[in-house]
Amino acid sequence: MLSACIVNWNTRDELRACLRALAAHPFSGGQEVIVVDNASADGSAQMVRDEFPDIRLIANAVNENYARGTNLALAAATGDLLLLLNPDAAVTAGALDTLAAFLRSQPKAAAAAPKLVHADGRTQASVRGFPDPGALFWDICGLARVFPNSRVFGAYRQTFFDYDKAGPAPQPMASCFLMTRQAYMAVGPMDERFPLFFNDVDWCLRARDAGLNIYYTPNAVVIHGGGASTNKVRKTAVWESHRALLRLYEKHYRTKISPPAGTLVRLMVTLGAWARTGRWGERLADRSGDRPADLHRELEHENGPARLPPEPAPGSGDAAARGNRGGG
Repeated sequence: MLSACIVNWNTRDELRACLRALAAHPFSGGQEVIVVDNASADGSAQMVRDEFPDIRLIANAVNENYARGTNLALAAATGDLLLLLNPDAAVTAGALDTLAAFLRSQPKAAAAAPKLVHADGRTQASVRGFPDPGALFWDICGLARVFPNSRVFGAYRQTFFDYDKAGPAPQPMASCFLMTRQAYMAVGPMDERFPLFFNDVDWCLRARDAGLNIYYTPNAVVIHGGGASTNKVRKTAVWESHRALLRLYEKHYRTKISPPAGTLVRLMVTLGAWARTGRWGERLADRSGDRPADLHRELEHENGPARLPPEPAPGSGDAAARGNRGGG
């Protein structure tokens, strides 16, 4: 059986289309659908109750962020195949069967991803490499755009990746990401220290370190809208993505690179965050810090001050943040 795990935040209409597609094109081996709603203010949870009563709904009272929401869904899942699916993604006919068969045919496979396309059929660039220091440096310098076929300069964005050919893929977007339960048990859940971004990168890095492989196939096609939740809070999302990248470096690269290289990475990432958000001079941790409640309040403030949750009572624990890629 396949368990489709969806984390939603304020994307009711996209979620409805996603669920309709799952109902129209189900996995032939049986499927269950689990929706975690992160305290949406647009009636998403009620829509699921009214229109999809057979779907398991976990309606969070506060926004639990993408990583935490995904872990809640995975903990509730019973299938031997675990599908992470964004609410702005719609599976097409035969996509789940094709993806599952492909995954099961690959050696030491942890997960596989399909071809993601826009509504007009254009292929999305959905595969990246890992942000190793050298790969990240060449990308920031712009050499990936100048030499897109170079496996050195284009290593991070995989500008040379052939989306018409099946094979290994270092780090596909988790907009539609099928894992085996065996791999999930070996690698573990999402690291909730990456509440919005880079949790999928971290998972793929851990899978690689465990000797497992990630794959891509163009024979399974999924229509993907692209960032429906995070587009509502763009500046905060950009800031948080840079902050998460620094956290990824602290976890995976701090002991593998020299201190000068580490300083250069932090400088490049910080300058990028400043340039893209206009928060010149701020430390990347200043606005959202390490507490999910702080990030949650900033996201809700950008999405609309009227949607701010009440402050938690002293000693009640942090209110949670939200997720990306349909995790709001």
